[in-house]
Amino acid sequence: MDRIPSVNLEDFISGDPNRKQKFINEIGKAYEEIGFVALKGHFLDDALVDKLYAEVKNFFDLPVETKRKYEIEGIGGQRGYVSFGKESAKGKKEGDLKEFWHFGQYVDDDPERAKEYPENVEVKEVPEFNKVGKETYKMLEKTAKYVLRALALHLGLEETYFDHYIHNGNSILRPIHYPPITEEPKNAVRAAAHGDINLITLLMGAQGRGLQVQNHKGEWIDAIAEPDELMINVGDMLSRHSNNKLKSTIHRVVNPPRELWGTSRYSIPFFMHPISEMKLNVLDSCVDEDNPKQYDDITAGEFLNERLIELGLKK
Repeated sequence: MDRIPSVNLEDFISGDPNRKQKFINEIGKAYEEIGFVALKGHFLDDALVDKLYAEVKNFFDLPVETKRKYEIEGIGGQRGYVSFGKESAKGKKEGDLKEFWHFGQYVDDDPERAKEYPENVEVKEVPEFNKVGKETYKMLEKTAKYVLRALALHLGLEETYFDHYIHNGNSILRPIHYPPITEEPKNAVRAAAHGDINLITLLMGAQGRGLQVQNHKGEWIDAIAEPDELMINVGDMLSRHSNNKLKSTIHRVVNPPRELWGTSRYSIPFFMHPISEMKLNVLDSCVDEDNPKQYDDITAGEFLNERLIELGLKK
């Protein structure tokens, strides 16, 4: 496969069983073959997207010493600001050429669950930043719920199989700023080759070149979405749960050509995580003689903890 397939969520929620099945077939095939789709028909409107990008830029334009006030020690970077070069890909020493922010879950109906998560961090200097971040989080979480319903049906599960696990799940919205490149990077790129940890990732800001996906032949292909599309990929948790039937694909963000070094790039992924006690044990429906069980039993919380340590975000 040498391009990312495009699908439309409106088919799934149309009420027409034929259109619904068409969406399930298309997204299932894409995730079995390359692990990425470009999705139209999501729940983000243009006005909210424009507001979000404006507020994200306002935040990252703040002086470094102001942003560093919002870098919270001891929580593995789960909320607030993470400064430039702090995160590296699994197995890579060099830090990625990026700074980012984390919005986390907004729990309003489960006090015990709320205690599991650090609180979201309020930015005083950019009054609309947190409000717009929360609105975006909710719309991406809603979009992800329907994508997972389609995947549940593709895997032979009840349509709402994932609903319980993602309600108040440990999902993260991460606005990323890749600043202008001011000197020859030694071995660092904007985001080194990696797979995502979570169930699925919904990415805003894949309209320009930079994001690349490795296909099953080992070739790197550009993953470019239309302005009205989100790029959505399978993460390691879902790949594990489906015994690698759904592919978590290695991807990267390469440095731009030298003439564009002076430009910033903004990218906003939403990492859909389940609640920590979800068992990621391989589904029975994904095991047969040709595809024996490939992974040990583990919970989502245990798996996340392992990976945060590998990424250098947690000691």
